[in-house]
Amino acid sequence: MLKPGPDHPITLTPAKTRWRAKFAGHVIADSNDALILQEANYPPVVYFPRADVGMEYMSRTERQTHCPYKGDAAYYTILMDGQFAENAVWTYEQPFEGMDLIAERVAFYTDRVEVYEVDDAAVNPHHHDEDVDEVVQHTDAGDGRSQGEHWAANVDTPDQPEGGLR
Repeated sequence: MLKPGPDHPITLTPAKTRWRAKFAGHVIADSNDALILQEANYPPVVYFPRADVGMEYMSRTERQTHCPYKGDAAYYTILMDGQFAENAVWTYEQPFEGMDLIAERVAFYTDRVEVYEVDDAAVNPHHHDEDVDEVVQHTDAGDGRSQGEHWAANVDTPDQPEGGLR
């Protein structure tokens, strides 16, 4: 086992955007919890949590490889719509110490599976990055009063007939 260092740096960074993987015209992975592994001078690799991957389209193969920095990798072949990509997916089920974050995650060979960033607002238009604490403070405290100062009205109140509403 080798440790990453200045001569062979490895960094794991939570992705700032949503990521997807597509095979045979189908999205087989979609996650807003991906990790980006940057190892030495290699291209970055996106690791998806297994829970966000369509593992039902994958079959475990006999292939195994060893990385002196990460550990032993196991492989999967993808089969979908009569198309397959042999050993196109890999995983480190018991990675070496320091690489624990990639356990229970899979990565794809990008020459066989399209891996790309997604604008979350485009695929999830109802998702809002609002300040939840701000919203909660303006909800009913249980006694009919708001927990925070009232927000200014965002519409004008229509003219009321004399004597109020009917």
